[in-house]
Parts: sequence; structure tokens; C-alpha cells
Amino acid sequence: MESCVALIRGINVGKAKRLAMADLRRIAEALGAESVATVLNSGNLACRHRSAPRLAAGLEAAIVRDCGFSARALALGLEAITAGNPYADLAADPARLLVAFPLEPSALADCAGVAYDKAGPERLHAGDGAAYLWCADGLRDSPLAAAFAKRLGERFTIRNWATTLKLLQALPR
Repeated sequence: MESCVALIRGINVGKAKRLAMADLRRIAEALGAESVATVLNSGNLACRHRSAPRLAAGLEAAIVRDCGFSARALALGLEAITAGNPYADLAADPARLLVAFPLEPSALADCAGVAYDKAGPERLHAGDGAAYLWCADGLRDSPLAAAFAKRLGERFTIRNWATTLKLLQALPR
């Protein structure tokens, strides 16, 4: 069994695609997950499982079957991704630092095509397993966040740094 997080894209954001975290925990446990904990109400799960890829596929199938809508899921180890964040020292406000988790392998390579003002304060780095976006002036007016969402939005699921650290703390040891 390995510790991993499962990230469900796009649930509980608006009125559509509602999934209670108790139901998500139940689904994960039915798929063989142990020490299951949810973090916040937006599709974040920490657990132990035999296979992270199998867990993600099982979650996607079970959400369609049990909830009647589709949602992409990703399950992965989190330690290397948090350790590899080049902007962690900039995160005086962790809500302005985003971690973008790719839902498909080729998505990280496509980060190079995101057009933004590289001379400005915002930064984008495609690392091993995630992309990191530093939105110095906040997300609402961020040209980087807008350009990233327009070009790659559906191919990633994004969490802010504060949520990512909460997920890391919730991992069963």
C-alpha cells in the first residue's frame, strides 16, 4: 500500500457536479483505499492504496455510476511535487501560488506554449509531475492564470499551495 492523494477535477465548484465528501470517502473505501481522509470540499482525498492509477480510474468510473456525471481524477504521490516547488519561498500568500497537476502526460510539455509577460512578476515552471504558477498580484487579475486556463485548463486540475500543503499533512504515514 502506498500513500497518495486523489484529486477530482471540477466537483463542488458550482451547482453542477456536487459530490459530498462522505460519499467520496465511501467510494474510495469500496475501491480498496485505507486511512481515507478528505481535505476541504473540493475533491481532495488522502489515503493508502495498492495502485494510484487504479484508484484514479476506479474513482472516475464510480463517480459516473453512482453520481451520474463524469469528473476526471488523478491519484499520485505528493512528496516529490511539494519538494520540487521552485516558488515555495515566494508564497507569503499561499493562495497566489498554484500547483497544476496534469491529467495527461503530455500536458506538462505544453506549458512552454503559455504566453504571458515573462518580464513581469508572474512565474510559470513546469516541473516533474506538476506545473507551478506564481501569481504575484492574485488570481483574479492574473494574466498568467488566465492564459494558462485558456490554453491548458481542461488538461490540469489546480490546487493552491495552502491546499497542497494540507493534502501533504493529511497523507497517512
